[in-house]
Amino acid sequence: MHVKFCGFTQLDDVNTAVQLGVDAVGLVFYPPSPRAVTLAQAQILSAALPAFVSVVALVVNMPEDELIELANNIPFDIIQFHGDETPEQCQQLASAVNKRWMKALRINAEQDTLASVSARIDSFAAAGASSILLDAYHQYKYGGTGARFDWSLIPDNSSLPIILAGGLDADNVAATLDLPIYGVDVSGGIEADKGKKDAAKMRAFMKAVKRDRWQNETVTDVI
Repeated sequence: MHVKFCGFTQLDDVNTAVQLGVDAVGLVFYPPSPRAVTLAQAQILSAALPAFVSVVALVVNMPEDELIELANNIPFDIIQFHGDETPEQCQQLASAVNKRWMKALRINAEQDTLASVSARIDSFAAAGASSILLDAYHQYKYGGTGARFDWSLIPDNSSLPIILAGGLDADNVAATLDLPIYGVDVSGGIEADKGKKDAAKMRAFMKAVKRDRWQNETVTDVI
């Protein structure tokens, strides 16, 4: 199981995540979000990451000129489109900055079915996405709600690797290990406050996800 911690604003939190063995760090470039960072903040945070830890730039309906400016200033690896972008728009924007990308889909249990979720995933796969992220739907928010969606809507035969988000924490993430997913993405479930992570919650989350690797080791042995 691969792990992405998202919504960093503090350098100490990034360093802790790296020590715990996180696979990817998400930086939010959406000003209305309480977890949003400026270009100056993002430069400091991304510079602290070693090789093999990916930087994911989360954007919401970002215009092409702003995305190009972002790519010219921040050495991110993957774009996470988290707004209303169509498959064609994602492909066009990602091509403009020559980056791999993934799309966040907000799952609405009242409207979505397994077939509709699979069809939406297929459309982004055809446009060149590297992965798909499934999150809970909220009428007024693009993410970071801390809510779960109905996991029975996760398709078994997805055309893209699935990353699961929405309401995850150390107490429930172990239940995801048997789901047909590639990775998990958490933000609020490891926070002391929005944008400020809790080291103990991060540690507990990683221990729960990596239980097979850590079952014969203590946390202090690994870190």
